[in-house]
Amino acid sequence: MTGLLASIRSADEALIALHGGADIIDCKEPADGALGALPARDIRAVVAVVGGKRPVSATTGRPAPDARALREQIEATADCGVDMVKFGLYDSDAASQMLAAVRPGVADLKLVAVCFADRYDPNDLLPQLADAGVYGAMLDTHDKHAGSLTECRTRQWIAGFVDAAHSLGLVCGLAGRLRSDDIARLLPIGADYLGFRSALCVGDRAAGIDPDAVARVRRRIPTRTTNKAPRHRRMEAV
Repeated sequence: MTGLLASIRSADEALIALHGGADIIDCKEPADGALGALPARDIRAVVAVVGGKRPVSATTGRPAPDARALREQIEATADCGVDMVKFGLYDSDAASQMLAAVRPGVADLKLVAVCFADRYDPNDLLPQLADAGVYGAMLDTHDKHAGSLTECRTRQWIAGFVDAAHSLGLVCGLAGRLRSDDIARLLPIGADYLGFRSALCVGDRAAGIDPDAVARVRRRIPTRTTNKAPRHRRMEAV
């Protein structure tokens, strides 16, 4: 069943998302690009207020200059106590090098690789993600001013990406300025979660999230029967 991922920027917003029924609380600074990172103290504050009631994810931030720096970003984010760490694959040509950095010790972390559908075709990266042992792949957009995921890729293409990710044992999420009107078209695709920020705000995505907006999105996505993160599909096959 598809879950609701709510991207928040503070402990106060985390409580709004939690009380509004979000399945995953995602720490991100929307004013700092597609995967802007929150300060470590703010991530820890979110983890504390959520208190294990929902999984918490957090982004590593802006592009790392090299594989070693990416590894350091991942470790620093994981040290905040989150359940999942999201890192961006900003350049498909450098993906192999970056994934080599996350491979050691990856079994101890739930890592989600964010692939940008408006920058490159990420389908070729999926086997590399599976080989690296990451937990999941998230399809997103990099330019938040250039339209939504459903505007830059067709529904058929998105469905193909999700199916390919699942066939390789990867948990798969969709994001990228998704609107509440997109939900009915995307739910049948069967992604493990849909990620929202803009649709949870009144006005600009950098504004605070609104309880009524969260409720509107929540009503359109059937409620999960568990508060746990989606299981890695290789684990389900065991």
